[in-house]
Amino acid sequence: MSIAENRRAHFEYHIEERYEAGMVLQGWEIKAIRAGQVQLTDGYVVVRGGELFMIGCRINALRSASTHISPEADRTKKLLMRKEEIKRLVGKVEQKGFTLVPLDLHFKGGLVKCEIGLAKGKAEHDKRNTEKKRDWEREKGRLMRHKVSSKRG
Repeated sequence: MSIAENRRAHFEYHIEERYEAGMVLQGWEIKAIRAGQVQLTDGYVVVRGGELFMIGCRINALRSASTHISPEADRTKKLLMRKEEIKRLVGKVEQKGFTLVPLDLHFKGGLVKCEIGLAKGKAEHDKRNTEKKRDWEREKGRLMRHKVSSKRG
């Protein structure tokens, strides 16, 4: 079950590979995520000391769940993956100019998982092509609906 999706990532980047990582979260963050108070659009993943961290993922605290602590909405969250996978990702990020982007958060067996993508930035003309394609699909759907409704009348 998907919690939050980073739609902007598909517009800004070519996603080459997808990986699933666990997340180290605090109790108030889990409650806020279950309530849908999470935003991934400005998030990105960095590698520090052979470990993965997600920066810029915003989790807004619930007032009822965080009375005894002072929550930090933009806290850096540690991502959990196997060492071999992390080494492979580090090699691709450092050598080939890839970046790691969070694509979505979802529940898996009661745990919150983060799908991260190994991505390359799109050039400006690629973004324009993506926008044109999306506009054409929208217009095509509009025309088809209009055509179907005019046949009924």
